Amino acid sequence: MNIKYPLLLDGGLSNELERQGCDLNHKLWSAKMLDTNPEEIVQAHLSYLRAGSRCITTASYQGAVRGFTDLGYGEVEAHQLIARSVELAEEAIKRFRREGNNQELFIAASVGPYGAYLADGSEYRGNYGVSDEELESFHRERIDILEKTRAHFFACETMPDFQEIKVLADILKRTKKSAWITFSCKDEKHLNDGTLIAECVAYLSDHPNVFALGVNCTAPQYISGLIKELKAHTGGKKIVIYPNSGEVYHADTKTWLGLSDPDAFAKMTQEWLSLGVDIIGGCCRIGPEHIAKMRESLSN
Repeated sequence: MNIKYPLLLDGGLSNELERQGCDLNHKLWSAKMLDTNPEEIVQAHLSYLRAGSRCITTASYQGAVRGFTDLGYGEVEAHQLIARSVELAEEAIKRFRREGNNQELFIAASVGPYGAYLADGSEYRGNYGVSDEELESFHRERIDILEKTRAHFFACETMPDFQEIKVLADILKRTKKSAWITFSCKDEKHLNDGTLIAECVAYLSDHPNVFALGVNCTAPQYISGLIKELKAHTGGKKIVIYPNSGEVYHADTKTWLGLSDPDAFAKMTQEWLSLGVDIIGGCCRIGPEHIAKMRESLSN
């Protein structure tokens, strides 16, 4: 796999689906659309490709087998829906190429944390209180399905918990696809479960199947400090960064407060690249307009 760096990712899939009019107030979140309206997912991927993304992330973040079967889907149907997430990304790329775009593009198969399946905000806390065996069974099911698709690599993302990361690392030693692992962090040095990011990165620095390490779904003000921690301990692996907008969701008013300015985000991109980032994009509340500004910034 010959990737030209820096590699520009997409932004948040859920916020683009909501902008398109989709209701994601559901335990499956954006993975709900794999069943109810897959065309909306294709359109969201296309929006990011047209904005300049060279790597799109599948709608499988919340799509664990158990998440589907808990809601009444059969196991075979759950497997088909998870595989469909890659097929929809492939369809978006196919349509994008018909528009005359021939650059090399990649599909990252999203593997969200156990906390996302719980749908109670646990991916922002970690410390699930479950066994290694429970985490291994949970993750292995989805990874086995995505391994058989034409996705280029896994995006094991928003990981808040060192126990979970160690379980994932063991599973990934047995896959043919390579992976990046990105952590969700509460400050410039710690994962959300309180573990030092330096400890997690050092643990993964010689992993044979993890080609990049980084941070996602973390507030922008912490990113520069986290990059420095990553660079000090990665052992030469690529650095991947895709923060959220830093806006805060207020449950009482059901609104986001704060301002996500695409120009300001693009300026921060320049700072992060100067610190040594190889793969860059956005997470929650970062949309195609941000990615377009980031592409302009990369071109300058």
